[in-house]
Amino acid sequence: MAYTGLCGGIWQKESPLRPREAILARIGCQASVPRDVFPPTPPGPEGSNGNGLFRVQWAAGAWLFCVRHRVVAMTKRLYYTNPDLLEFDATVEAVIPPAVGQERTGVVLQDTAFYPTSGGQMYDTGWLTTGSKDRLRVAEVAETEDGRIVHYLEAPAGLVAGAALHGSVDLERRRDHMQQHSGQHVLSAAFVELYQAQTVSFHMGEDYCSIDLEMTSLSSEQVAGAERRANEIIFENRLVTIRFVSRAEAEKLGLRKLPPAERDDLRIVEVADFDLSACGGTHVSATGQIGSILLRKTEKVRQGVRVEFVCGDRVARTARRDYTALSEAAGLFSTQLWDVPAQVRKSFDDTKLLRKQRDEALAQLAEAMAVAALNEQLERQDKKVIVRSFADRDINFAKLFAQKVARSGVPAIALVASTMDPAGLVFAQSAGGTADMGALLKQVLVTVGGRGGGSRDFAQGGVPAGCDVEQLLQQAAGTIEA
Repeated sequence: MAYTGLCGGIWQKESPLRPREAILARIGCQASVPRDVFPPTPPGPEGSNGNGLFRVQWAAGAWLFCVRHRVVAMTKRLYYTNPDLLEFDATVEAVIPPAVGQERTGVVLQDTAFYPTSGGQMYDTGWLTTGSKDRLRVAEVAETEDGRIVHYLEAPAGLVAGAALHGSVDLERRRDHMQQHSGQHVLSAAFVELYQAQTVSFHMGEDYCSIDLEMTSLSSEQVAGAERRANEIIFENRLVTIRFVSRAEAEKLGLRKLPPAERDDLRIVEVADFDLSACGGTHVSATGQIGSILLRKTEKVRQGVRVEFVCGDRVARTARRDYTALSEAAGLFSTQLWDVPAQVRKSFDDTKLLRKQRDEALAQLAEAMAVAALNEQLERQDKKVIVRSFADRDINFAKLFAQKVARSGVPAIALVASTMDPAGLVFAQSAGGTADMGALLKQVLVTVGGRGGGSRDFAQGGVPAGCDVEQLLQQAAGTIEA
């Protein structure tokens, strides 16, 4: 659907020189919607898309916008002015049938308290109840480019336009999202206050949230400082208020980050005497409702430093999960919780030492077995051909044994196999040998559909399960001795 405006696609405010009637006559099709139906919703403070892609302006008591072919009524967003509203009555504006291969029906309401995925914040879930008391599960809420909010139902429903419904937003999910989003505002403001680090993006996940900071590095001391300052603001229970201001006024307020110039009016979320941001999300009414904030980990990303955090009820759940895991680890080491890192380091060092000792022992064993095999084997055509299959050693040991034979100082060829899963062959010869191990291996493997390759002096490959590797080794030996 195409949209037209009066100034290259940017909606122009009516003026005394261009009365509304003149605009109507000029564009042929327009809609004048009361302010409470289409509240101003700028891109989010961290570069998100707010609640739509329209460029609109306030004109003589109404938002003026134009549609070339048809007028689309935008959904009235009840959460803009009342984030605590969880129960509401609404009328079905439109029913969107499932797309091809999908089962979920979409429902557009004239007004809604359900928040759609937008601005880094996840969607609400809940229920829509019909007049006949049928409860329809709202599984996801999304926003269309024309400003409508679509409620996707978990199961098909026989709804029609004009039907009356009662909406119920899931309390726990809404509260969680309010805690996370408001906590992000406080945390981002703390990073600006302490380290002049702006937030460039915000992500809210099911388990944790993250912000990307515009800075090259972040020390553990800075992380602790920002966490401490954010929690101070939370514990002071500062008021969080919402208001709508003109862009001109917003430019004078000192917003933490002024969004792109796409709208004349902005929705402002203010944490008293600490943060002022343009935002379309749902927020608590006082910072104390955030509960607390816990910074988890940091990592370097392309656009700066990413900080993972949790707020509110998630802090307790995360702490409980971490404590449980740490307690289990402490029990395994028979030590105190705070000694677990030291025990892990010691265990790692011990394991590293044992692995080194094992590798050295295997090398010594392979060398001893190679010397014994060479001593037992008679020389043929100025070289010794050692054929050996290991049923109790893996392909790595077979490779080690073959290398020890080839590097013994005696002209020799090693044709070695391991039957342990995965089975494989290793062919090696002393430097300067006249045979071609790579070509020999391919010649043998092609008969069974195996794959492998290598150089003139060393080659390795795998064989399909069930192959008779002894026969393959004898085949290779026969070729060498021919």
